[in-house]
Amino acid sequence: MSNFYQRLLAETEAERNELLSIPFVRHGWKGELSLESYLAFLTQAYHHVKHTTPLLMACGSRIPHGAEWLRDAMAEYIEEEVGHQEWILNDIRACGGDAEAVRHGIPGMAAELMCAYAYHIVDRLNPIGFLGMVLVLEGTSVHLATEAAEATRNNLGLPKAAFSYLSSHGSLDISHMDFYQGLMNRIEDPADQGIVIHTAKRFYKLYGDIFRNLPLTLNAAAA
Repeated sequence: MSNFYQRLLAETEAERNELLSIPFVRHGWKGELSLESYLAFLTQAYHHVKHTTPLLMACGSRIPHGAEWLRDAMAEYIEEEVGHQEWILNDIRACGGDAEAVRHGIPGMAAELMCAYAYHIVDRLNPIGFLGMVLVLEGTSVHLATEAAEATRNNLGLPKAAFSYLSSHGSLDISHMDFYQGLMNRIEDPADQGIVIHTAKRFYKLYGDIFRNLPLTLNAAAA
């Protein structure tokens, strides 16, 4: 078994650090976002998370028959991820936001382009490249989600029900990343390894653009 996972982390470190240095991400990690900014984050999260299950399904359907273990992994991811967009809408309601307006709204350009690129990778290049997106989304939430949820909840005085998406993903994605590491270390084809590295670098930029375009205002505790 290879140690491709460690190589993947090493070769995407610069892009990962660039995402983590974005002001919205840094303030969010410390719980300093205003309610307006938190709702803006949830809105864009809904618009990309609702594509997770369709993307996993598309990816699984295109895995070659010589890699049934990877198709099985996609099925396991689907079981874990299905319905998470509804958690986000519930959080929006708990914050006093209009969840149905979000459901029927359109994504910001950054979220729309990130999802479009994901479908492009799965449909036109190599479905294994979608695993670059998994690294970015789940790896980032392992670093940020649980701490951000607790600190933001305390500073804004919101109920726990307003943070089901962030709180669950911090702990959930730790186990997902252990699973992901095992998958990466079974990928031995140089072309498959190369597309995962390539797409991860792209997704760090595309996901970062969502945060770069969110309205950033801080709560009273941050002052």
